[in-house]
Amino acid sequence: MALRMPAEWTQHEGCLMAWPTRDDLWGGVLAEARREYAAVARAISEFEPVTMVALPGQGAEARELCGTGAGVEVVELPIDDSWFRDSGPIFVLGPDGERAAVDFRFNSWGRKHHPFDSDDRISALLLERLGVRRIASEMILEGGAITVDGEGTLITTEQCLLHPNRNPGLTKEQIEAELVARLGVTKVIWLPYGGLEDTETDGHVDGVCAFVGPGRVLVSLPDDPEHPDHRRMQENRAVLEAATDAQGRRLEILELPQTAFVEVDGEETEVSYLNFYVANGGVVVPVADVPSDAGALAVIASAFPDRKVVGVRTRVVGFGGGGVHCITQQIPAVPARTTESGA
Repeated sequence: MALRMPAEWTQHEGCLMAWPTRDDLWGGVLAEARREYAAVARAISEFEPVTMVALPGQGAEARELCGTGAGVEVVELPIDDSWFRDSGPIFVLGPDGERAAVDFRFNSWGRKHHPFDSDDRISALLLERLGVRRIASEMILEGGAITVDGEGTLITTEQCLLHPNRNPGLTKEQIEAELVARLGVTKVIWLPYGGLEDTETDGHVDGVCAFVGPGRVLVSLPDDPEHPDHRRMQENRAVLEAATDAQGRRLEILELPQTAFVEVDGEETEVSYLNFYVANGGVVVPVADVPSDAGALAVIASAFPDRKVVGVRTRVVGFGGGGVHCITQQIPAVPARTTESGA
């Protein structure tokens, strides 16, 4: 069997994160962004080890804020900013215990921020450090643009993957073929929409829906008809209702109706509850310290009944353009080898 990207709920060896560094993005809230990243790292470290990559010279601050003995290792490597879901490697596994990672190209979400050459190279540096085989792809792809079930199904959005600032020389069919070849999927479900106001990532799927189990998808479905994505997410839901996964199953759709808007540095900012990280035995969820947090955490807990759900305030991460999922990348554990007899 070929290498395949595992589902996010499979066992992890650890989690990769990166320390915020881009002044032109964070501006006057950079210090608060770093405190929020550290809080996320500490929360995840309660479930699995975290490796925090910091720009050379910034490791000491990262260690101080993340805490000593908290299961967070800080290493210094060249980076441009801190969105490892998108600039980091995407790991794949084989049934015989082989682990590798796909190094897709990264162009800062359509060349929105400069420079981005260090973030384009960071996967190769990390994989060399980890001793993991690197599989290079010339296609531009961010990890936040896809969600997989580990059984051959991938969901993405046309709004993002077909945007002309990513891979203008590739057709939809060619993009799908590369996803199939590199990630071991056999079925790609294309949703029409990402978030209307998600102009930073051009509509990543991790603001829209996420696989939460085989054949089960949690969908952001704002119940407020005035929400800018109310109609668009209804159309996404209709596509999922009509779809089957790679195993031929109809999808069970769970709805996440809660939304949160807060003001950060004078700008209205949405904190996406869907943008969570699934850890070993836990789920770390972005929250905004608003009344809708409790309902959203309850929905996510019902989707993951066997995991501890933890909310972490990440208003400033939302201001930067993402959430907990956007700033993390799981390292899947190597599956146990089996003998020919199955022992």
